[in-house]
Amino acid sequence: MNPTRFAAGHAAHADWHVALARALDALLLELRAAGGHDHTGRDGLPEYTLGFCYLSDRFAADADEIVAELQRRLPGVHWVGTVGIGVAATGAEHFDEPALVLMLAPLPRRAFRVFSGVQPLRADAEDFHPHTALVHADGRTPDLQELLPELAERTASGYLFGGLTASRGRSVQIADGVFDGGGLSGVAFSAEVGVISRVTQGCQPIGPRRLVSRARDNFVITLDGRGALDCVMEDLGLPPDMALEPVAEALSNTLVGLHPGEDAEIVAPAAFGADMLVRNIIGLDPRAGVVAIGDEVEQGGWLIFCRRDPAAALADLRRIAREIRDELVDSDRVALGAVYVSCSGRGGPHFGRPAAELELIRDVLGDVPLAGFFAGGEIAHSRLYGYTGVLTVFAAAR
Repeated sequence: MNPTRFAAGHAAHADWHVALARALDALLLELRAAGGHDHTGRDGLPEYTLGFCYLSDRFAADADEIVAELQRRLPGVHWVGTVGIGVAATGAEHFDEPALVLMLAPLPRRAFRVFSGVQPLRADAEDFHPHTALVHADGRTPDLQELLPELAERTASGYLFGGLTASRGRSVQIADGVFDGGGLSGVAFSAEVGVISRVTQGCQPIGPRRLVSRARDNFVITLDGRGALDCVMEDLGLPPDMALEPVAEALSNTLVGLHPGEDAEIVAPAAFGADMLVRNIIGLDPRAGVVAIGDEVEQGGWLIFCRRDPAAALADLRRIAREIRDELVDSDRVALGAVYVSCSGRGGPHFGRPAAELELIRDVLGDVPLAGFFAGGEIAHSRLYGYTGVLTVFAAAR
């Protein structure tokens, strides 16, 4: 007998009461179709213990009331989630509109722990040993890129997945309550909970791989022993005597892929690997020939100028979805549910049609219950990514 799948529901409506009621109705309909009547475990039915709740930022101001209603309707369920510019569901997205998505998981209570600033994750707890963790974070949190590796060290696998809250108003996280402001929250899973996760990139290189021969903080001074600005203009095909204003405009649409210096493999010209961190160009000094990047740059590392590419992004997403599907087949496991965190720059009109990513995932993996959001940055391994998607599938033996 196959293990019990997760159950999910989503809805969009200007009134959160209506959206929540419709999402709950869809979720409970899935439970009934699976042979269950509620989340309590009565009559030998599975107990749904963990809930995922993602809200579009149009509902951020209502987060306290929404979570209170969820706790009233489904007592005993632990809730985690956050706010995004949009939310993702099975084969569907609600982008830049008032919407929410819910998902329930029938996990043993011993197999997960919700954490936040008021209940930190401990690696040395006697009754729980974290193996992986779903993480939500506020991008304004000081030293965020140092806090993620520290949190990863508290898990046995070192693997985190999740993303940054994205909101044009109130930024909130959900972790058995609603929290404003900075910090990290989420849910950690023991090794008992099977997880398969992949990162998909969304950019296409526009030049060769270049050695960062001189850098200081986030300033790239020379590449391959030449001025950094000369190199990016060459890769963009711009004349060296071009006026500053059109150069600045061209650079505003150009991104930078950063790669660790210790990795000697040549990056394929058609796609980036999961180790590539994509960052924005945030400034230039034409007199010094220096380019400023939105992150610290490692001298001796590698750098590639790139642009966002919808076709390449969808092709790479299909690749990782197939990898997950093949791993499920090879290990004789079944997908129970999924979380997808995508960059807010990939949602809505980016792919030319709504829900292109979610339709592709459903095409490859089938109607797996899925919840997620469009984030201000994506988390995978112990790193903060940009312009990517992080697809994570919960799996169990058949």
